[in-house]
Amino acid sequence: MDYMIEDRLSFFAALFKVHENPDVGMWLLYITIIILCIIVFKLGFAKKLPLLKSIVIYAFLILGCTVLTFLGVFLPIAEGLVVAAVILIIYKIRLHQEKKHRRASAE
Repeated sequence: MDYMIEDRLSFFAALFKVHENPDVGMWLLYITIIILCIIVFKLGFAKKLPLLKSIVIYAFLILGCTVLTFLGVFLPIAEGLVVAAVILIIYKIRLHQEKKHRRASAE
């Protein structure tokens, strides 16, 4: 059994060629995971907070993304975040449509 490391990489890790150019590939994976985490956080969990509290939350979110990036090389972390973002986007669209429908029927 001769396994190549390329066969074990997650989609985004393979896309960013982490196995060929680890420096650039890991940074691209890290930035991708940060962006996806921020999107998922904003769509699903974010509340209106004062600026300083928001800065602290995002600082810890970015710090946590460091661990997720190392896991994301072989596990589908970024892919799961994409799925979560799509589900939350669909939910927000449906929620907006439902509110709009309720307002129209109340008038």
